[in-house]
Amino acid sequence: MVIANRRHRPAAALVAVAAFLTVAPAHAAGSGTRHTVIMEETRFEPEVLTVRPGDTVVWINRDPFPHTATARSGSFDSGSIGPGKSWKYRPGKPGVFPYFCAFHPTMTGTLRVE
Repeated sequence: MVIANRRHRPAAALVAVAAFLTVAPAHAAGSGTRHTVIMEETRFEPEVLTVRPGDTVVWINRDPFPHTATARSGSFDSGSIGPGKSWKYRPGKPGVFPYFCAFHPTMTGTLRVE
């Protein structure tokens, strides 16, 4: 009889996980979505990105020279992101955060956290 119970444990665990997933909010804390900003041709794409607190934003440099993602408010600064490299940031609070590349000040973007 003990062996039969052991066989059913994985099924019971799957039922418990399925029940949790059906009642868990779509955007629970710690389960943020990943967003990508491409730095290419001396611009950010997308230029404006809307995310939620806890999401992860990844800037990827596809240019042959370094860039930064530097918030005008000072709330984030990637430092130099070399060619082919990336930088991740997880915003913690809502707000609108204009940013630019410190090496190319006309290269601008906006991170909206709602």
